[in-house]
Amino acid sequence: MTITALGADVHLIDTAMSGYAGITAAYAILGSKPCLVETGTATSAKTVVEALGSLGVGPDDLATIVVTHIHLDHAGGVGDLAAAFPRARIVVQETGARHLADPSRLMASARRVFGSAMDEIFGELLPTDAARIDAIGAQGRVDLGNGRHLEGHHTPGHARHHLGLVDSATGDLYVGDAAGLYIPPEDADPVTGLAADDANEAGTMLPGTPPPDFDLGLTLASLGRMRALGSTRLLFSHYGPITRVDESLERAEQELRLWVGLVREARSEQLDLDHTLTLVRERTKDRYAALLARPEVAAKFEALSSSTANVVGISRWLESLDAEPKQ
Repeated sequence: MTITALGADVHLIDTAMSGYAGITAAYAILGSKPCLVETGTATSAKTVVEALGSLGVGPDDLATIVVTHIHLDHAGGVGDLAAAFPRARIVVQETGARHLADPSRLMASARRVFGSAMDEIFGELLPTDAARIDAIGAQGRVDLGNGRHLEGHHTPGHARHHLGLVDSATGDLYVGDAAGLYIPPEDADPVTGLAADDANEAGTMLPGTPPPDFDLGLTLASLGRMRALGSTRLLFSHYGPITRVDESLERAEQELRLWVGLVREARSEQLDLDHTLTLVRERTKDRYAALLARPEVAAKFEALSSSTANVVGISRWLESLDAEPKQ
């Protein structure tokens, strides 16, 4: 397992999704009321339990498990972790709460998308006792003890049930997927996310626009809300920290607008999915040159958040706009 200390009793746990290192992170916030942010997949649950144990968090110690949203790479291990830590409260945005209590519809939908690969990639999201689930609406708090807390903010756009979480003690903002994916440069400093040999170099940012919930307007509004929070560092679930907060959120917006513009162009030319993907890849290859020069890293992030899923998510959103009644 890989555990990285980020300061102020915050530890990044590499959940090793699908056996990949450096692709999906959970975060342990230690103190008088230890908290876990994100669980990873069900197949990663054993790794996360062992990591928490190595940090001194036993079965009766974990106070809270928080997920930014209920996609299976973020919340798939909730049922397993709830069983391993029977005193922990489970915190989720209110729109997603019922799916943790009864994941049958969520799992059926995922199986339609992933088919036979479902069990290997994600495993089974087990139900959680509804009495243990605390739902956050537009805003809410998670008590970390000794006056410290996470402030939860509804940040839809990537998913309707998405939360951003700000640590009152550090200013860290747990962004989930609301700002897409951050891929650190090679030899990145583990605390700042910047290249260790060049403090001016950051990594690559990619959009996360999967179906069925992607909505550009909501996503941009959520990015604006996150900018207004004045955070000191972003902690990405994919993957790790970055201290260049304003620049990173601006880059996230740029990526979204670029991809939406390209898919809109492809739709105007009546291109099919394959040709749309070709257009997007051709128009972004220079932008993502540093990532494409690391083919193993590019491949694992493509497996996590595929260009196909991103294009389909944008296309469905554009179709929904076409279907709206004209004023």
